[in-house]
Amino acid sequence: MHVVDSVFVMPGTVAAPRGGILCDLHNRYETVRETLSRIDKAAREMGLPNISTRLVEQNETSDRRGPEVQYLEIFAVSIATHHMLIAEGAKPVAIVGQSIGELWALAAAGHLSVEDAARLAVARSQVLTQQGWGGKMLAVGVDGRRAESLAELINHPHLVLACENAPRQSVISGPEALIEHVERVADALGWPSLQLDVPHPTHTPAMAQAARALRETAPRVPYGAGRWRVCSPWMGRDVGDDDPVDLVAGALTARVRMLHTIRELHAAGADAFVECGEWPVVTKFVEASIPGVQCVVPLSESDPVEAVRALVADSTDVGTFRSRLAAPSSNGDGPVVRVSEPAPAGAVATLPVADLLTRTAVPAPTAPVSYVAPVSAPAAPAAPAPPAAPVTVAPAPPAVVAAPATVAPAVAPAAVAPVASPSPAGLDYDTVLTELRTLYGDFLGYPPDLLGEDDGLEADLGVESLKQVALLGRVSDRFDLPDLRSDSSLLTAGTLRRIAETVVRARAEAAGR
Repeated sequence: MHVVDSVFVMPGTVAAPRGGILCDLHNRYETVRETLSRIDKAAREMGLPNISTRLVEQNETSDRRGPEVQYLEIFAVSIATHHMLIAEGAKPVAIVGQSIGELWALAAAGHLSVEDAARLAVARSQVLTQQGWGGKMLAVGVDGRRAESLAELINHPHLVLACENAPRQSVISGPEALIEHVERVADALGWPSLQLDVPHPTHTPAMAQAARALRETAPRVPYGAGRWRVCSPWMGRDVGDDDPVDLVAGALTARVRMLHTIRELHAAGADAFVECGEWPVVTKFVEASIPGVQCVVPLSESDPVEAVRALVADSTDVGTFRSRLAAPSSNGDGPVVRVSEPAPAGAVATLPVADLLTRTAVPAPTAPVSYVAPVSAPAAPAAPAPPAAPVTVAPAPPAVVAAPATVAPAVAPAAVAPVASPSPAGLDYDTVLTELRTLYGDFLGYPPDLLGEDDGLEADLGVESLKQVALLGRVSDRFDLPDLRSDSSLLTAGTLRRIAETVVRARAEAAGR
């Protein structure tokens, strides 16, 4: 029997995990219980609340949330999933982390202890908050060469190509005012773009001060050779005897070349990529970079353990075990998310960072966006296929799964005729749903009656994240609800039902004021 060579991938700043997400793993595996206990102990020593309580119990609240807590929750989910994989017999040929996910990879591989990884994640968050740099990150739906040329056009030392995620998704990081210029130029060129709502934009030379501070203040931790190979997308090589503090500090100013790392691993024989997170994030980049590759995201499946056992059994039906690219993510996002806002200067000890692209709200963290899902120029999607088993998203427009060297100019979506703004009263669910079906159908080229209210916009209809942002903007204008544009939970929820319910509720609240 052919043995599947799997790569474990660790997301960076992704969605805030759901309450209770680790309940089953906690009950099943002693290694998971032990690891969560160690993270909790490290958190308490740093003055933070227990991290595992919300993740194990069906409890969506937390007494003190912030960037540090968010990061440690993401770490807890990643390392717990890793232990479940190992317990079920999955053995990685390599472990890869995205941005701060490299720190999770080092801990999973045994290069450093779980406690030291937690402490280093918090130290990283604190120096970034202390620097307080006013930057932004912008995802652009083009290849790295074009994105880099766009940044170089403005010629500022801190405005750079920060991440090469997929053939048609790159991320530019730089000062906020310049990012706004870049966004306007991208729009003029017909390139889709999306500002990433992150508390600490990184991967730019502007982070040199925070990198120095981290090297000077973070405790040096013992580290070893590790049990498994760890590939570093920013260094472009395997991790050897590199000091973990230097690795984390160096990544703050370096470009993340996830696309190149993914392709090199696949060329070397990797058959499957398994994401150690709640929703597909890095695996979206994988699927966009290597069409047809097997991807598994256990925690996004109805039975995570069975999904892993199926992988280990090496079923020949790869499609059965590929991830459903947008389950009810609240990253949740499978796609885009944002993490808790950074603490104001001075209160850094209690708040965490969100890595690169995330979408989580502060009062009620919706999710962080450790990068958005691979984006592509808007194009008319193919006719929807008849319902089948969970679909692995290769968004309907072929642009997301293809990996061409060049990107065709974006095709402007069909214009939707303006409709008079509705009155506050009398806006019922059925009326809103009907209007949403028409609006989404016109934009996507689908007959409205084929858009089911519970169809996943991304998983079932192939509507990738940037298109969802554009559509949500239209919904916001149609129903005169400006706050709707920034509601990241509607992007991650991904169904017309959830959007319609939110519109009805928001209009009722507006009428009652």
